[in-house]
Amino acid sequence: MNYPRTTLDNGLEIIGEQNPDAKSVALGFFVRTGSRDETPAIAGVSHFLEHMVFKGNADWTPDKVNLEFDRIGAKYNAQTSDEATVYYGAVLPERQERLLGLFGSLMRPSLRSDDFDTEKKVILEEIALYLDNPGFTLIDKAQEWFFGEHPLGQSVLGTDQSITDLTRDQMMEYFTLRYAPNNIKLVLTGAFDWDAAVRQAETLTRDWEPQRTPRVLTEPEPRPAVRVEKTDKYNRAHLCWMTAGLAEQDPGRYAADVAAYAVGARRGSRLYWALTEPGIADSAWFDHWSKDGGGIYVGYASCDPTRSQEVADLLREALQTAKADGLTEAEVNGSRRKIAAGRTLHGETPLGRLMSVGSDWLYRHEVNSLDEEIERTLAVTVEDANDALAALKTDAALLAGLGPIEALR
Repeated sequence: MNYPRTTLDNGLEIIGEQNPDAKSVALGFFVRTGSRDETPAIAGVSHFLEHMVFKGNADWTPDKVNLEFDRIGAKYNAQTSDEATVYYGAVLPERQERLLGLFGSLMRPSLRSDDFDTEKKVILEEIALYLDNPGFTLIDKAQEWFFGEHPLGQSVLGTDQSITDLTRDQMMEYFTLRYAPNNIKLVLTGAFDWDAAVRQAETLTRDWEPQRTPRVLTEPEPRPAVRVEKTDKYNRAHLCWMTAGLAEQDPGRYAADVAAYAVGARRGSRLYWALTEPGIADSAWFDHWSKDGGGIYVGYASCDPTRSQEVADLLREALQTAKADGLTEAEVNGSRRKIAAGRTLHGETPLGRLMSVGSDWLYRHEVNSLDEEIERTLAVTVEDANDALAALKTDAALLAGLGPIEALR
């Protein structure tokens, strides 16, 4: 493996993980912007803008964009989170120039008013679609309740009102600020031509102007509570338990991940045996999500509404018992091996590695090889995992409920 990197005069950083044995090239533009960088007045603009980028510009109409992706045989997509917007794709090595050229051009969209008005309807439909997903809706609400006014509590989708009120000029202002070259990383993985990519990127981005792109990284202050939103829209009760976790910059995140997996993996974990296997809940899991400057532990379960309090109590009991008594060596060994296997399977292709390499650089300005990631996971000891659980703030947690339930305690 080779890990070249450079920074262009305009501030654009280019990072690579070069694998001469790979049979494909993956590349992506990682924009360090998401819902946490928005104001309430423009909530959802990052995700909306992701859609608008594919509408093209003076050189690329929407139909030509789709046709070019098809012609070069690209596997491509984009995604927006609370912390980043990523445009990515993978092709055979001989199509590298065309893929980079297309994405590079798309990163300067026209944001045409007609396209904006049409796509706004699509975004509103997407919001309605996600509101029909009770698990997504509850976790979205739980983060808002837990983080309060901190930026991590802001929804990626925004609201019907914020999207309806959003103007094309507001989006353009946001784009100009956040899509500056010094706030973007170009990442390549696989069998790429580094020198050709750098030369092409210099040409593509020569007119891009750097901007000051701050991000609020104050430590969130969790707001523990018990909250229930009663609705007869859903037949099942949906429960979410949430407390503070570790940041992406914290090396303890590996132990936190292993501990959470042992407690709440969807199969074979403590929650599985306590709730799912005996049929008390139809789904139950517990996970650790690291973020920029902060993080959360998230537990979730869905069940018959008449058993909602029982499920909430059993979820809390499983966490308290794990924290008090600790995990066994067998549990930790199984957890870290499953995580390592999952990361290995995901990282076998350049496209699978792209997100890991890009995230490493966005969060920590480093790149860990797949072998290093696996080694750090397998190095987590029983003591490490139990220390992570011992630090779990069970007395400062949020319990949230959604569905045909009156109350929780």
